[in-house]
Amino acid sequence: MSTAGPAHRVQSAVVEYGYPQGHLGHLTDAEETAFQQFKTLCAEKGYYKAGEGDDIATHEDATLLRYLRARRFHVQDAWKQFEDTEKWRKANELEKLYETIDLDHYEETRRLYPQWTGRRDRRGIPVYVFEVKHLNSKTMSAYEKSATTTATQAKTDGKTSPKLLRLFALYENLTRFVMPLCTALSDRNHPRTPITQSNNIVDISGVGLKQFWNLRTHMQDASTLATAYYPETLDRIFAHENQIIGAPAFFPTVWSWIKKWFDPITTSKIFILSSSDMKRTLESFIEPANIPQKYGGQLEFAFGDMPVLDPAMEHVLEWKGDRKDFPRGPMYWVEKKGEDKIEAIAVGHVDEKQRHETVCTIKTLPKETETETETEKEKSALLNGAAKPKPDILTLPTEPSSPLDSQDQTNPSVRIIAPTPESATVSQGERTFKGEKVVEEGEVVPASRPEPVSFVTASEWVENLSLQGKEGTGLPNGIVEMEENEGEEEEEEEGNQEEKELGSKEKSKERNGQVAL
Repeated sequence: MSTAGPAHRVQSAVVEYGYPQGHLGHLTDAEETAFQQFKTLCAEKGYYKAGEGDDIATHEDATLLRYLRARRFHVQDAWKQFEDTEKWRKANELEKLYETIDLDHYEETRRLYPQWTGRRDRRGIPVYVFEVKHLNSKTMSAYEKSATTTATQAKTDGKTSPKLLRLFALYENLTRFVMPLCTALSDRNHPRTPITQSNNIVDISGVGLKQFWNLRTHMQDASTLATAYYPETLDRIFAHENQIIGAPAFFPTVWSWIKKWFDPITTSKIFILSSSDMKRTLESFIEPANIPQKYGGQLEFAFGDMPVLDPAMEHVLEWKGDRKDFPRGPMYWVEKKGEDKIEAIAVGHVDEKQRHETVCTIKTLPKETETETETEKEKSALLNGAAKPKPDILTLPTEPSSPLDSQDQTNPSVRIIAPTPESATVSQGERTFKGEKVVEEGEVVPASRPEPVSFVTASEWVENLSLQGKEGTGLPNGIVEMEENEGEEEEEEEGNQEEKELGSKEKSKERNGQVAL
């Protein structure tokens, strides 16, 4: 099998448990056995209780599976991580923190960190944007001071930084609001498979080496805790640098720090996009209408904006009263007893008063029964009010520009372009097609989806490059740490100068930002 093409590198990061593999409804017999053993173990230890009658389970199956995927379905390892997480959540009262945090404090944090655009990728996974340049020394200094007086009723363990606890309120929003909302939208393939991950466009343009260095401790702590306590919530990270082809000259140095913060599976999900290949690569995963204009798409969304809701939501959301949009601040969904609906509740403190308002409801698919047929499942999806789910077999391209060798069908996650004789047909159900077929994650993709031209993972970019700094400084290439309150203009000016100096040293090692297909 050829592994030279960019599409292979895209898929190889998620070849083992890329959505929907390893998710509900897509478990192998061995994974299903491990899942049942894990639930039994958690119940025996007193950390899980299954739902009975009108009582809801303490943890959703999709949540438990995140821990198993993170530990490659090794039950004991998954249990250890789950136990540690539950203890940490209890010690810091994460649910109470999220539900009682002051709205202004919550919004201050939201405007700094990854933000949901209100849109999803082609599989229904939410798309986030993160502009790192806003985390400059002046902003972070003000944020750290504000975080020490976060207004909330939650108690903490005294060990986790207040600024990180605020950040994890945003993770609570991801798992308790955004993911359930995207799960309820059935206009996607595998509408019964819960959405438990996110895609992130991380914009590192305009960030100097000095700014990266000053952020290293904060970013490392945040990454370490997120990996430990919110496992398998990341699908892919697309890192964008728009100043030159590829990544900045100092990127090998930065990557030597970043790769220590994550496990190897997580680092394999980070990809570097240059301006030349950004648009086409993103469109391979996200519809142009759902990509912000800044990154070559059509969506009018700027960093700091509230989510621009997917038009598909208009057909399924039932607003309370005169509402037509979601309010600011934390929200979560609760099931409505006896109905196939979930209800959005807006919480948090407003003017020192606790908020608890019903915002809207959304229909969910009826609970699946063992005897339900595929036709009945499709009808259920249509009854949900959403558009008809995309078929598994779509319009087939006939002349792909960059064909890859066909691949063993035991590995369906890697994109395949397999020529077929003119007389051959591809069939599923009542649909048959002739010609070449393009298969991704076991499904034929539409001809309108472009093939990435040049695509490289962060690991591939820095391969065989020297990452050593000057001896005796303790800092890469003699960088001096900034004063806490140093101005943003000085930071940018000095950072750019250091980029030029380091760039001259790295220039002979750079790849010109292009990858052979």
